[in-house]
Amino acid sequence: MTVKTIEAQPAEKKKFRVAAYCRVSTDNDDQRESLETQKAHYEAWIRLHSEWECAGIFYDFGITGTKADVRDGLQALMYECRIGRIDYVLTKSVSRFSRNTTDCLELVRELLSYNVPIYFEKEKLDTGSMETELVLAILSSLAQEESESISKNVKWGNQKRIKNGRYRAGTAPYGYTFDSDGNYAIIPEEADIVRFIFESVVSGMGVHKIGKELDIRGVQTRRGGKWSTTTIMGILNNEKYVGDVRYNKTYTDDNFRRHRNKGDVDSPEVKDHHEAIISREMYATAHEVLEQRLRERGIRHDDEKYQRRFAFSSKIICGECGTTFKRQVISSGISWCCKKHIADKDSCSMKFIHEEAFQSAFTTMLNKLIFTRKIMLRPYYNALRVAGSDENLQRIMSLKESIQKNSDRKCELKKLRVKGIIDAVMYTQELNRIEKQNEESRREIQSLGNIESGLMLRETEKLLHYIDTAEVQDAYNEKLFISFVDSIIVYSRDSVGFKLKCGLTLKEALCTDTRS
Repeated sequence: MTVKTIEAQPAEKKKFRVAAYCRVSTDNDDQRESLETQKAHYEAWIRLHSEWECAGIFYDFGITGTKADVRDGLQALMYECRIGRIDYVLTKSVSRFSRNTTDCLELVRELLSYNVPIYFEKEKLDTGSMETELVLAILSSLAQEESESISKNVKWGNQKRIKNGRYRAGTAPYGYTFDSDGNYAIIPEEADIVRFIFESVVSGMGVHKIGKELDIRGVQTRRGGKWSTTTIMGILNNEKYVGDVRYNKTYTDDNFRRHRNKGDVDSPEVKDHHEAIISREMYATAHEVLEQRLRERGIRHDDEKYQRRFAFSSKIICGECGTTFKRQVISSGISWCCKKHIADKDSCSMKFIHEEAFQSAFTTMLNKLIFTRKIMLRPYYNALRVAGSDENLQRIMSLKESIQKNSDRKCELKKLRVKGIIDAVMYTQELNRIEKQNEESRREIQSLGNIESGLMLRETEKLLHYIDTAEVQDAYNEKLFISFVDSIIVYSRDSVGFKLKCGLTLKEALCTDTRS
């Protein structure tokens, strides 16, 4: 008998997949050079480690660091981490990664849930360390405070320039450009298009038809695209075409979210600021025509029907990318499709769904609620009542727990200060922030006795009141949809989830017609 020994072969060691994230907040040439330098730096750093392999250099150019959801590079990085293609992330500093404390901590915690640590080069912080999160919270808080301070200074400076008549907007509207002195100057060929738009409205042509006419003529928008109803309405509602300027039409709140100004902040207006393209009479007449059309359709400017002409508007959310759906009129009828898919089919694969499919699914879901109210909705309502009666107590306990956690953080802060990890300034700032948070918690504890709780309970009561007396629905009812549904989550072209205002999310199959 012959015995043959097969020697063990050492398994090839898997390389550590390392990615880097870079960001610059403006798009000038100096910042472009800075971005290229950052990318080259991390590519070289990864090459220096033989056990590493580059999993990608992700970057955002000319994008603010206060909002994570608008940074495509960051979102691409997070996606690669979610599907397990990255083991470790490098970035320059906390402020480069995020200037928003909440976003920063949420992103870091999400990465850690995938077992992906991130290394902040400037601060020498590795999120794989247990005590890093407190330091990270401090540093990201300081970065956010810096952004808020810069934002306030910029706003103050802009307000002063507005009052002095020296403020200049970032871009000139269609029909204008800026001359060498920073003043509005008319572009003749674009001004002709602006006049055509106003004259067409006055003559009775619809906004949608105006856009089609411009497309047929081969006229492009400033960005080289086609003319949408929104683009044309933006021109019709722009006071700059009569030579006036109104400032602060939109504003940014303390969370760096932009809103339309409805009287929330001052909105200075300067008459006869520059040369007009449209006469005031033409502008007024065009708006009278538009107002008359709205009145004929029973729409007022500030009511919900005006803001959302269709019941599904802004309520259908893509389960793949999180973008809302847009209404489309196609050869086979009215459909809704993910906006990201419309813009770029490769970025999201969610195709259109016919409106009737959503309507039918809602009707089916409502009928199921009617049939199963005793075994589903009624027990849910009773559970909410029990929870609602104790809601204030639960909130008070949560606030007290938060105060206790802050006490523990104070102790950790002292340890970090003794070790020299943080300096005296940072130590004092974080202590003040914790005390401010504690004071707010104490005030809320005192006021909780006066708070009327149970929004979900009231919505459930409203739904249950309808369900208890409702007959089986044989057709879609838009009023019921508006009353009870908060949003629709599209999981696929075969199933959706109706997120109800009462807090329930009910999954329902779609009967889709996939003809393209």
